Amino acid sequence: MAQGDGASAPAGLPPALNIIALSGFAASLSTRALDPVLPRIASEFSVSITTAAGLAAVSAFTFAVVQPAIGALADMFGKARLMIVCLALLGFSSLLGALTTSFELLFLCRILAGIGSGGVFPVALGLTGDLVGPERRQVAIGRVLGGSMTGNLLGASAAGVIGDVLGWRGVLSVIGALVIIAALAVAFGFRGKPIAARAPMDFAGLRRSYRTIFSNPNAAICFTAVLIEGTCVMGTFPYIAAFLHELGQESLAIAGLVIAGFAVGGLLYTLTVARLLPRLGVNGMMIAGGALAGLQLAIVAFGPPWQAQALAFVAMGMGFYMLHGCIQVFASELTETARGTAMSLHSFFFFIGQTTGPIAYGFGLGHLGKVPTLLIAGATMLTLGLILARILRARPPADAAVPSSAK
Repeated sequence: MAQGDGASAPAGLPPALNIIALSGFAASLSTRALDPVLPRIASEFSVSITTAAGLAAVSAFTFAVVQPAIGALADMFGKARLMIVCLALLGFSSLLGALTTSFELLFLCRILAGIGSGGVFPVALGLTGDLVGPERRQVAIGRVLGGSMTGNLLGASAAGVIGDVLGWRGVLSVIGALVIIAALAVAFGFRGKPIAARAPMDFAGLRRSYRTIFSNPNAAICFTAVLIEGTCVMGTFPYIAAFLHELGQESLAIAGLVIAGFAVGGLLYTLTVARLLPRLGVNGMMIAGGALAGLQLAIVAFGPPWQAQALAFVAMGMGFYMLHGCIQVFASELTETARGTAMSLHSFFFFIGQTTGPIAYGFGLGHLGKVPTLLIAGATMLTLGLILARILRARPPADAAVPSSAK
Protein backbone atom coordinates (compact mmCIF):
# COMPACT_ATOMS: atom_id res chain seq x y z
CA MET A 1 0.00 0.00 0.00
CA ALA A 2 1.53 3.26 -1.04
CA GLN A 3 2.07 5.74 1.73
CA GLY A 4 1.42 8.92 -0.16
CA ASP A 5 -0.78 8.30 -3.15
CA GLY A 6 -4.03 7.84 -1.21
CA ALA A 7 -7.04 6.11 -2.64
CA SER A 8 -8.96 6.38 -5.82
CA ALA A 9 -12.54 7.56 -6.05
CA PRO A 10 -15.27 5.07 -5.32
CA ALA A 11 -16.40 5.11 -8.96
CA GLY A 12 -16.01 1.75 -10.64
CA LEU A 13 -16.25 -0.38 -7.52
CA PRO A 14 -18.15 -3.64 -8.15
CA PRO A 15 -21.92 -3.60 -7.42
CA ALA A 16 -21.53 -6.73 -5.27
CA LEU A 17 -20.04 -4.48 -2.60
CA ASN A 18 -23.54 -3.20 -1.87
CA ILE A 19 -24.66 -6.74 -1.04
CA ILE A 20 -21.60 -7.25 1.13
CA ALA A 21 -22.33 -3.98 2.93
CA LEU A 22 -25.90 -5.18 3.52
CA SER A 23 -24.64 -8.31 5.24
CA GLY A 24 -22.41 -6.22 7.50
CA PHE A 25 -25.34 -3.94 8.27
CA ALA A 26 -27.53 -6.86 9.34
CA ALA A 27 -24.86 -8.46 11.53
CA SER A 28 -24.00 -5.14 13.17
CA LEU A 29 -27.57 -4.41 14.23
CA SER A 30 -27.14 -6.60 17.31
CA THR A 31 -23.54 -5.67 18.15
CA ARG A 32 -24.33 -2.78 20.48
CA ALA A 33 -28.07 -3.33 20.83
CA LEU A 34 -27.95 -4.60 24.43
CA ASP A 35 -25.55 -1.93 25.73
CA PRO A 36 -28.22 0.76 26.35
CA VAL A 37 -30.55 -1.71 28.10
CA LEU A 38 -28.01 -3.47 30.34
CA PRO A 39 -29.25 -1.66 33.48
CA ARG A 40 -32.74 -3.07 32.83
CA ILE A 41 -31.36 -6.59 32.31
CA ALA A 42 -29.31 -6.29 35.50
CA SER A 43 -32.40 -5.17 37.40
CA GLU A 44 -34.70 -7.91 36.04
CA PHE A 45 -32.29 -10.74 36.79
CA SER A 46 -30.92 -9.18 40.02
CA VAL A 47 -27.28 -9.07 38.88
CA SER A 48 -24.70 -6.29 38.99
CA ILE A 49 -24.00 -4.07 36.00
CA THR A 50 -20.53 -5.64 35.78
CA THR A 51 -22.13 -9.08 35.53
CA ALA A 52 -24.61 -7.82 32.94
CA ALA A 53 -21.69 -6.40 30.96
CA GLY A 54 -20.57 -10.00 30.64
CA LEU A 55 -23.23 -10.39 27.94
CA ALA A 56 -21.20 -8.07 25.73
CA ALA A 57 -17.97 -9.79 26.68
CA VAL A 58 -19.20 -13.33 25.98
CA SER A 59 -20.65 -12.34 22.60
CA ALA A 60 -17.34 -10.78 21.64
CA PHE A 61 -15.41 -13.77 22.98
CA THR A 62 -17.36 -16.32 20.96
CA PHE A 63 -17.08 -14.07 17.92
CA ALA A 64 -13.33 -14.17 18.45
CA VAL A 65 -12.77 -17.86 19.14
CA VAL A 66 -14.65 -19.01 16.04
CA GLN A 67 -12.59 -16.79 13.75
CA PRO A 68 -9.79 -19.24 12.85
CA ALA A 69 -12.38 -21.88 11.92
CA ILE A 70 -14.63 -19.34 10.16
CA GLY A 71 -11.78 -18.10 8.01
CA ALA A 72 -10.80 -21.61 6.98
CA LEU A 73 -14.42 -22.57 6.24
CA ALA A 74 -14.90 -19.40 4.21
CA ASP A 75 -11.87 -20.14 2.08
CA MET A 76 -12.90 -23.79 1.62
CA PHE A 77 -16.68 -23.66 1.20
CA GLY A 78 -17.47 -20.16 -0.03
CA LYS A 79 -17.73 -16.86 1.77
CA ALA A 80 -21.22 -15.82 0.64
CA ARG A 81 -22.83 -19.11 1.69
CA LEU A 82 -21.21 -18.94 5.11
CA MET A 83 -22.46 -15.37 5.63
CA ILE A 84 -26.04 -16.43 4.92
CA VAL A 85 -25.95 -19.36 7.37
CA CYS A 86 -24.42 -17.22 10.10
CA LEU A 87 -26.94 -14.43 9.61
CA ALA A 88 -29.71 -16.99 10.11
CA LEU A 89 -28.07 -18.27 13.30
CA LEU A 90 -27.72 -14.72 14.60
CA GLY A 91 -31.36 -13.94 13.88
CA PHE A 92 -32.77 -17.07 15.51
CA SER A 93 -30.54 -16.77 18.59
CA SER A 94 -31.74 -13.19 19.07
CA LEU A 95 -35.38 -14.27 18.87
CA LEU A 96 -34.69 -17.10 21.32
CA GLY A 97 -32.96 -14.67 23.68
CA ALA A 98 -36.12 -12.56 23.83
CA LEU A 99 -37.95 -15.56 25.31
CA THR A 100 -35.44 -16.50 28.00
CA THR A 101 -36.46 -16.61 31.66
CA SER A 102 -33.03 -16.61 33.29
CA PHE A 103 -29.76 -14.76 32.95
CA GLU A 104 -27.96 -18.03 32.24
CA LEU A 105 -30.17 -18.79 29.23
CA LEU A 106 -29.74 -15.25 27.91
CA PHE A 107 -25.99 -15.71 28.34
CA LEU A 108 -26.18 -18.88 26.21
CA CYS A 109 -28.15 -17.08 23.50
CA ARG A 110 -25.51 -14.36 23.33
CA ILE A 111 -22.90 -17.07 22.84
CA LEU A 112 -24.86 -18.31 19.81
CA ALA A 113 -25.26 -14.74 18.59
CA GLY A 114 -21.50 -14.27 18.81
CA ILE A 115 -20.96 -17.37 16.67
CA GLY A 116 -23.46 -16.09 14.12
CA SER A 117 -22.08 -12.58 13.87
CA GLY A 118 -18.56 -14.03 13.76
CA GLY A 119 -19.25 -15.49 10.34
CA VAL A 120 -20.33 -12.27 8.68
CA PHE A 121 -18.09 -9.22 8.99
CA PRO A 122 -14.61 -10.77 8.60
CA VAL A 123 -15.84 -12.81 5.65
CA ALA A 124 -17.27 -9.64 4.15
CA LEU A 125 -13.83 -8.06 4.38
CA GLY A 126 -12.31 -11.12 2.72
CA LEU A 127 -14.83 -10.86 -0.12
CA THR A 128 -14.00 -7.20 -0.52
CA GLY A 129 -10.32 -8.04 -0.79
CA ASP A 130 -11.13 -10.66 -3.45
CA LEU A 131 -13.14 -8.19 -5.49
CA VAL A 132 -11.02 -5.05 -5.27
CA GLY A 133 -7.32 -4.47 -5.89
CA PRO A 134 -4.99 -2.86 -3.32
CA GLU A 135 -5.13 0.55 -5.00
CA ARG A 136 -8.87 0.88 -4.29
CA ARG A 137 -9.18 -1.41 -1.30
CA GLN A 138 -9.26 1.19 1.48
CA VAL A 139 -12.14 3.03 -0.19
CA ALA A 140 -13.95 -0.28 -0.80
CA ILE A 141 -13.45 -1.33 2.81
CA GLY A 142 -14.79 2.08 3.78
CA ARG A 143 -18.00 1.33 1.91
CA VAL A 144 -18.37 -2.03 3.67
CA LEU A 145 -17.68 -0.30 6.98
CA GLY A 146 -20.44 2.14 6.09
CA GLY A 147 -22.97 -0.68 6.10
CA SER A 148 -21.68 -1.94 9.44
CA MET A 149 -21.61 1.53 10.97
CA THR A 150 -25.20 2.12 9.86
CA GLY A 151 -26.14 -1.15 11.57
CA ASN A 152 -24.30 -0.10 14.73
CA LEU A 153 -25.97 3.31 14.61
CA LEU A 154 -29.50 1.96 14.20
CA GLY A 155 -28.87 -0.94 16.57
CA ALA A 156 -27.71 1.28 19.43
CA SER A 157 -30.06 4.22 18.92
CA ALA A 158 -33.17 2.18 18.15
CA ALA A 159 -32.41 -0.20 21.02
CA GLY A 160 -32.64 2.66 23.48
CA VAL A 161 -35.99 3.81 22.10
CA ILE A 162 -37.40 0.28 21.83
CA GLY A 163 -36.07 -0.51 25.31
CA ASP A 164 -37.97 2.41 26.82
CA VAL A 165 -41.21 1.22 25.17
CA LEU A 166 -40.95 -2.60 24.90
CA GLY A 167 -38.07 -3.45 27.20
CA TRP A 168 -34.94 -5.38 26.37
CA ARG A 169 -36.97 -8.37 25.12
CA GLY A 170 -38.54 -6.13 22.50
CA VAL A 171 -35.06 -5.07 21.40
CA LEU A 172 -33.98 -8.67 20.76
CA SER A 173 -37.26 -9.53 19.03
CA VAL A 174 -37.05 -6.65 16.57
CA ILE A 175 -33.35 -7.17 15.87
CA GLY A 176 -33.81 -10.91 15.36
CA ALA A 177 -36.63 -10.43 12.87
CA LEU A 178 -34.66 -7.86 10.88
CA VAL A 179 -31.57 -10.11 10.71
CA ILE A 180 -33.64 -13.05 9.42
CA ILE A 181 -35.11 -10.82 6.70
CA ALA A 182 -31.61 -9.62 5.80
CA ALA A 183 -30.37 -13.23 5.55
CA LEU A 184 -33.09 -13.94 2.99
CA ALA A 185 -32.24 -10.78 1.07
CA VAL A 186 -28.52 -11.63 0.94
CA ALA A 187 -29.31 -15.19 -0.18
CA PHE A 188 -31.37 -13.83 -3.05
CA GLY A 189 -28.74 -11.24 -3.95
CA PHE A 190 -25.89 -13.77 -4.15
CA ARG A 191 -27.91 -16.42 -5.96
CA GLY A 192 -25.97 -17.54 -9.03
CA LYS A 193 -23.06 -15.19 -8.28
CA PRO A 194 -20.13 -17.28 -6.97
CA ILE A 195 -17.10 -15.16 -6.17
CA ALA A 196 -14.52 -17.91 -6.39
CA ALA A 197 -14.26 -21.67 -6.76
CA ARG A 198 -14.49 -23.65 -3.56
CA ALA A 199 -11.24 -25.07 -2.28
CA PRO A 200 -11.00 -28.68 -1.06
CA MET A 201 -10.67 -29.50 2.63
CA ASP A 202 -6.92 -29.31 3.11
CA PHE A 203 -5.59 -29.02 6.65
CA ALA A 204 -2.03 -29.09 5.41
CA GLY A 205 -2.90 -26.11 3.23
CA LEU A 206 -4.46 -24.41 6.25
CA ARG A 207 -1.23 -24.81 8.19
CA ARG A 208 0.66 -23.36 5.25
CA SER A 209 -1.73 -20.42 5.21
CA TYR A 210 -1.04 -19.67 8.87
CA ARG A 211 2.70 -19.93 8.29
CA THR A 212 2.43 -17.57 5.34
CA ILE A 213 0.41 -15.04 7.30
CA PHE A 214 2.69 -15.01 10.34
CA SER A 215 5.85 -14.96 8.22
CA ASN A 216 4.90 -11.37 7.39
CA PRO A 217 6.18 -9.10 10.21
CA ASN A 218 3.08 -6.94 9.85
CA ALA A 219 0.91 -9.79 11.17
CA ALA A 220 2.08 -9.52 14.78
CA ILE A 221 1.87 -5.72 14.62
CA CYS A 222 -1.65 -5.60 13.17
CA PHE A 223 -3.10 -8.27 15.42
CA THR A 224 -1.62 -6.74 18.59
CA ALA A 225 -2.85 -3.29 17.56
CA VAL A 226 -6.47 -4.33 17.06
CA LEU A 227 -6.46 -6.21 20.37
CA ILE A 228 -5.43 -2.98 22.10
CA GLU A 229 -8.06 -1.01 20.18
CA GLY A 230 -10.81 -3.40 21.16
CA THR A 231 -9.82 -3.26 24.82
CA CYS A 232 -9.40 0.50 25.16
CA VAL A 233 -12.27 1.76 23.00
CA MET A 234 -14.95 -0.94 22.74
CA GLY A 235 -14.55 -1.92 26.38
CA THR A 236 -16.22 1.34 27.45
CA PHE A 237 -19.54 0.70 25.72
CA PRO A 238 -21.24 -1.61 28.25
CA TYR A 239 -20.65 1.00 30.98
CA ILE A 240 -21.94 4.11 29.20
CA ALA A 241 -25.53 3.70 30.42
CA ALA A 242 -24.25 3.28 33.98
CA PHE A 243 -22.03 6.38 33.62
CA LEU A 244 -25.06 8.37 32.48
CA HIS A 245 -27.13 7.02 35.38
CA GLU A 246 -24.51 8.47 37.72
CA LEU A 247 -25.27 11.87 36.17
CA GLY A 248 -29.00 11.39 36.74
CA GLN A 249 -29.82 10.51 33.12
CA GLU A 250 -31.77 7.24 33.25
CA SER A 251 -33.38 7.26 29.79
CA LEU A 252 -32.31 4.24 27.74
CA ALA A 253 -32.96 6.24 24.57
CA ILE A 254 -30.35 8.80 25.63
CA ALA A 255 -27.82 6.06 26.40
CA GLY A 256 -28.48 4.54 22.99
CA LEU A 257 -28.07 7.93 21.34
CA VAL A 258 -24.70 8.52 23.01
CA ILE A 259 -23.41 5.07 22.00
CA ALA A 260 -24.77 5.57 18.48
CA GLY A 261 -22.56 8.63 18.17
CA PHE A 262 -19.64 6.27 17.67
CA ALA A 263 -21.31 4.82 14.60
CA VAL A 264 -22.03 8.33 13.29
CA GLY A 265 -18.30 8.99 13.53
CA GLY A 266 -17.67 5.77 11.63
CA LEU A 267 -20.03 6.91 8.90
CA LEU A 268 -18.22 10.25 8.70
CA TYR A 269 -15.03 8.28 8.19
CA THR A 270 -16.52 6.32 5.29
CA LEU A 271 -17.69 9.56 3.66
CA THR A 272 -14.38 11.37 4.03
CA VAL A 273 -11.69 8.66 3.76
CA ALA A 274 -11.24 9.16 0.00
CA ARG A 275 -10.38 12.82 0.64
CA LEU A 276 -8.51 12.47 3.93
CA LEU A 277 -6.15 9.72 2.81
CA PRO A 278 -4.42 11.67 -0.01
CA ARG A 279 -3.96 14.67 2.30
CA LEU A 280 -2.80 12.95 5.48
CA GLY A 281 -1.24 9.80 4.08
CA VAL A 282 -1.41 6.52 5.93
CA ASN A 283 0.91 7.64 8.73
CA GLY A 284 -1.02 10.85 9.29
CA MET A 285 -4.29 8.93 9.40
CA MET A 286 -2.95 6.62 12.11
CA ILE A 287 -1.48 9.42 14.22
CA ALA A 288 -4.56 11.65 13.95
CA GLY A 289 -6.92 8.73 14.54
CA GLY A 290 -5.20 7.53 17.68
CA ALA A 291 -4.96 11.06 19.08
CA LEU A 292 -8.60 11.86 18.33
CA ALA A 293 -9.90 8.64 19.90
CA GLY A 294 -7.68 9.06 22.96
CA LEU A 295 -8.80 12.64 23.53
CA GLN A 296 -12.47 11.66 23.54
CA LEU A 297 -11.87 8.97 26.16
CA ALA A 298 -10.34 11.68 28.32
CA ILE A 299 -13.39 13.91 27.81
CA VAL A 300 -15.80 11.12 28.76
CA ALA A 301 -13.71 10.45 31.88
CA PHE A 302 -14.75 13.74 33.45
CA GLY A 303 -18.49 13.12 32.98
CA PRO A 304 -19.74 16.09 30.93
CA PRO A 305 -23.46 16.37 30.05
CA TRP A 306 -24.83 13.68 27.78
CA GLN A 307 -24.92 16.04 24.80
CA ALA A 308 -21.17 16.60 25.10
CA GLN A 309 -20.59 12.88 25.52
CA ALA A 310 -22.61 12.17 22.36
CA LEU A 311 -20.38 14.58 20.41
CA ALA A 312 -17.31 12.98 21.97
CA PHE A 313 -18.47 9.58 20.76
CA VAL A 314 -18.92 10.95 17.24
CA ALA A 315 -15.33 12.21 17.28
CA MET A 316 -14.16 8.96 18.90
CA GLY A 317 -15.75 6.92 16.14
CA MET A 318 -14.13 9.08 13.47
CA GLY A 319 -10.71 8.78 15.09
CA PHE A 320 -11.04 5.08 15.78
CA TYR A 321 -11.82 4.19 12.18
CA MET A 322 -9.11 6.47 10.82
CA LEU A 323 -6.68 4.25 12.71
CA HIS A 324 -8.53 0.96 12.40
CA GLY A 325 -9.16 1.33 8.66
CA CYS A 326 -5.42 1.62 8.02
CA ILE A 327 -4.71 -1.46 10.10
CA GLN A 328 -7.39 -3.38 8.18
CA VAL A 329 -5.74 -2.59 4.85
CA PHE A 330 -2.36 -3.79 6.09
CA ALA A 331 -4.04 -6.96 7.40
CA SER A 332 -5.71 -7.56 4.01
CA GLU A 333 -2.27 -7.51 2.40
CA LEU A 334 -0.68 -10.16 4.63
CA THR A 335 -1.46 -12.89 2.07
CA GLU A 336 -2.97 -13.26 -1.37
CA THR A 337 -4.08 -16.89 -1.23
CA ALA A 338 -5.83 -17.04 2.18
CA ARG A 339 -7.20 -13.56 2.68
CA GLY A 340 -10.34 -14.90 4.38
CA THR A 341 -8.19 -16.62 6.98
CA ALA A 342 -6.06 -13.50 7.48
CA MET A 343 -9.07 -11.26 8.00
CA SER A 344 -10.64 -13.75 10.39
CA LEU A 345 -7.47 -13.72 12.47
CA HIS A 346 -7.65 -9.93 12.39
CA SER A 347 -11.21 -10.11 13.76
CA PHE A 348 -10.19 -12.78 16.28
CA PHE A 349 -7.71 -10.46 17.97
CA PHE A 350 -10.00 -7.45 17.71
CA PHE A 351 -12.85 -9.27 19.44
CA ILE A 352 -10.55 -10.78 22.04
CA GLY A 353 -9.86 -7.13 22.85
CA GLN A 354 -13.59 -6.51 23.08
CA THR A 355 -13.79 -9.47 25.46
CA THR A 356 -11.01 -8.29 27.73
CA GLY A 357 -12.17 -4.66 27.51
CA PRO A 358 -15.27 -4.88 29.76
CA ILE A 359 -13.29 -7.04 32.19
CA ALA A 360 -10.37 -4.61 32.26
CA TYR A 361 -12.68 -1.62 32.67
CA GLY A 362 -14.59 -3.42 35.43
CA PHE A 363 -11.31 -3.99 37.29
CA GLY A 364 -10.16 -0.43 36.69
CA LEU A 365 -13.45 1.13 37.73
CA GLY A 366 -13.49 -0.97 40.89
CA HIS A 367 -9.88 -0.33 41.92
CA LEU A 368 -8.76 2.95 40.31
CA GLY A 369 -11.98 4.79 39.61
CA LYS A 370 -13.57 6.10 36.44
CA VAL A 371 -11.25 9.02 35.66
CA PRO A 372 -7.87 7.24 35.97
CA THR A 373 -9.16 4.20 34.06
CA LEU A 374 -10.40 6.21 31.09
CA LEU A 375 -7.32 8.46 31.06
CA ILE A 376 -5.06 5.41 30.88
CA ALA A 377 -7.11 4.07 27.97
CA GLY A 378 -6.93 7.44 26.20
CA ALA A 379 -3.16 7.69 26.61
CA THR A 380 -2.81 4.14 25.29
CA MET A 381 -4.73 5.01 22.10
CA LEU A 382 -2.61 8.10 21.51
CA THR A 383 0.59 6.07 21.94
CA LEU A 384 -0.71 3.30 19.69
CA GLY A 385 -1.26 5.67 16.75
CA LEU A 386 2.23 7.12 17.10
CA ILE A 387 3.91 3.70 17.31
CA LEU A 388 2.01 2.22 14.35
CA ALA A 389 2.88 5.20 12.16
CA ARG A 390 6.51 4.46 12.89
CA ILE A 391 6.65 0.66 12.48
CA LEU A 392 3.91 -0.35 10.00
CA ARG A 393 5.28 -0.48 6.45
CA ALA A 394 4.06 -2.07 3.23
CA ARG A 395 5.59 -5.53 2.91
CA PRO A 396 4.74 -7.90 0.03
CA PRO A 397 3.13 -11.17 1.13
CA ALA A 398 5.26 -14.30 0.89
CA ASP A 399 2.75 -15.82 -1.56
CA ALA A 400 2.62 -12.77 -3.84
CA ALA A 401 4.05 -14.80 -6.74
CA VAL A 402 1.24 -17.39 -6.60
CA PRO A 403 -1.13 -16.89 -9.56
CA SER A 404 -4.69 -15.83 -8.78
CA SER A 405 -6.05 -19.02 -10.35
CA ALA A 406 -4.60 -20.95 -7.44
CA LYS A 407 -6.82 -19.19 -4.94
